Amino acid sequence: MHRIPARPGRAVAWPDWVPADLADAFAERGITAPWEHQAVAMDAVRTGRHVLLSTGTASGKSLAYLVPVAAATRETGADPTTVRSTTVTTLHGGPTGVATATAVRPRLTAAQLRADLGAARRSGTALYLAPTKALAHDQSRACRDLQLDDWRVCTLDGDSDDAERAWARDFGTYVLTNPDMLHYSVLPDHARWARLLGSLRYIVLDECHRYRGVFGAHVSAIIRRLRRLAAMYGAEPVVIATSATLDGGAELLADLAGVDSGDVVTVTEDGSPHGHVDLVLWKPEGNHDSESAQLLADCVTEGRQTVAFIASRAMAERVAVTAQELIGPLGRVDAYRAGYLPQDRRRLERDLQTGHLQGVAATNALELGVDIAGLDAVIVSGYPGTRAALWQQAGRAGRRGDDALVLLVARENPLDAYFFAHPDELLDGSVERTVLDPANPYVLGPHLAAAAQEAPLTQDDTRFFGPAMARIADALVAQGALRKRRAGWFWTRPERAATMIDIRGGGARAIDIIDRDTGRLVGVADVGSADRAVHPEAVYLHQGDSWMVDTLDLDNYEATVHRDRPGYTTQPVSTMDIEVLTTAESRPFGPAAVHRGSVRLTGQVIGYLRRDELTGEVWDQTPMVMPEHALETQAMWITIPEEVVSATGLTYPQLAGAVHAAEHTAIGLLPMFASCDRWDIGGVSTVFHPDTGTATIFIHDGQSGGSGYAAEGFRIAERWWAATYERLTSCRCSDGCPSCIQSPKCGNANQTLDKDAARLLLQHLLA
Repeated sequence: MHRIPARPGRAVAWPDWVPADLADAFAERGITAPWEHQAVAMDAVRTGRHVLLSTGTASGKSLAYLVPVAAATRETGADPTTVRSTTVTTLHGGPTGVATATAVRPRLTAAQLRADLGAARRSGTALYLAPTKALAHDQSRACRDLQLDDWRVCTLDGDSDDAERAWARDFGTYVLTNPDMLHYSVLPDHARWARLLGSLRYIVLDECHRYRGVFGAHVSAIIRRLRRLAAMYGAEPVVIATSATLDGGAELLADLAGVDSGDVVTVTEDGSPHGHVDLVLWKPEGNHDSESAQLLADCVTEGRQTVAFIASRAMAERVAVTAQELIGPLGRVDAYRAGYLPQDRRRLERDLQTGHLQGVAATNALELGVDIAGLDAVIVSGYPGTRAALWQQAGRAGRRGDDALVLLVARENPLDAYFFAHPDELLDGSVERTVLDPANPYVLGPHLAAAAQEAPLTQDDTRFFGPAMARIADALVAQGALRKRRAGWFWTRPERAATMIDIRGGGARAIDIIDRDTGRLVGVADVGSADRAVHPEAVYLHQGDSWMVDTLDLDNYEATVHRDRPGYTTQPVSTMDIEVLTTAESRPFGPAAVHRGSVRLTGQVIGYLRRDELTGEVWDQTPMVMPEHALETQAMWITIPEEVVSATGLTYPQLAGAVHAAEHTAIGLLPMFASCDRWDIGGVSTVFHPDTGTATIFIHDGQSGGSGYAAEGFRIAERWWAATYERLTSCRCSDGCPSCIQSPKCGNANQTLDKDAARLLLQHLLA
């Protein structure tokens, strides 16, 4: 057990510029003075500096931006007879998230209201960007609780109706939205949002550590497009980014928002108080998910409101069902994950906040987004891939400032085994570097096309999009997407460029999962993972119920299912081929060489395993053929010369087991060094590859165009592969186990693995 000691808070006086009524509003909520880090950050924001605020979970980061945002966006100079929110609510049916007002103007006609809204003066506006809808709605509740007059707060997301969107556009001063809404709606129609953009004072990026990899590169491009349009309308907004778990400092905000790192103030010294936290490393004797369910049941029966974070959606369902069976009538436990319908998620969030729900088995969908003040304990079922994610999840406990319990339950994989053998590295190490590549041409190119449609690109726009802009724009000219003229680059096509970009990487549409007997929508699945998750005869778990998949129609985006609990789960089996397209960089790696560049992967699901529902034991393998799919992405790879192979004395069958086992262990350990998890990357290994002419181990990004993880692996290859060798050496198993060389995502069911041969091979490579 490791105890994180309690810490007293360091409160300071409100800055002189904070309006008295604003300080009074916070005082009514029990906040009589800011903590030191809050005051430092809000002063920097007020003076026009970009700010990166990275302090602990529940340290009050939102206050640091809410105070300057509220102060600036309420300085509207509006006439007191301007339409108040109560009038707008009456006419428009009640925009969500609108602060209430006391003075009500007589009811207006629609034409009068449009004229009034158009005349409303907004000397300052702010946009709040959240990675999830839930987080934006939680921010809306916090703003409403302040009950400030003339603070026109509203949420803007895919659930907003036309009236709510019009109110946000014409009247809102603090608009709570997400990158998707900006990308698909606001930026392409920027002329309609000109008054808001022209008065934009602040852009708030909450929980910015979620903007990593390819998604982070998309968000970076969206923020740059936003800043460009704001500048076109006369505004230069300050960017405020927050996270409880972040490494990268000013350079990260520069990458994410396109601002000069020299203009960024980084605030990391946490002045808030917290109770002591007991962090227990729990190594189960049996199945870790069964143990997590038992621990969840124990915590709930002891009166602790508890969240158990589970690695997969299917396992979260199983843990919730098992825990509820153990508890019986003594408490209520539910699952919470992505894929639920919005009304189901809102119900679970509300019940958790009010205490009607005592236990939750959740995926990382609950890492952020809901202010749960009463959690007494958190169970993390398996190391979540990064230290950042671990502390984000652990920080959910004790959010009232009370003492808290965090249980980290070990899974059988290389990363968990490594950290349980080296707990000091887990507890004392810094969080991983957040990786994103704002110049990724596969991401930036489409966004430059969207920007050109919004307003023709010019050379001056390199201040937003960076030095790669001109080269990528010229490539778009060659492809016929843009036309270059003396004034700049112009969009040439009739389609809307923004709608051709999928910023979340899950496909423009989702697969609807339909109950064949009732026609009811059960859930949804990503198009990209449908052949693995909802292939015919797959077992699909949803809200504790087990379903058997009957059909998968990729053309019509629909899968049909029926209720069944066959006593087993399914795991897809696949093949993967890899082709080297270009080599960007190479260097020596001991007696071998390490490279990075572009590759093309061609994969296909060819069957599935049936595993016992309780023990995980493989029953059998069933052949099945799904359509091939291709992916062009970035990779790093190690080429192993024939003389190294000869020096090891390994036969070719042993070599095949060696490179495959080393690949698995390396994939499991890259999250030690980059802000990814093993599901963000993949690997291919072979005793002879036609493009390299020798034995090769490839580790590749899992997203089209690359996500930066393989490039980071190339950069830190020596440390990464040394840790891989150490895990192979220290694991006490004889022939290999899930703690070293076996992988839950192996496409060929962990066949052809040789732990001893892998250890011998890496010994020669690292000598």
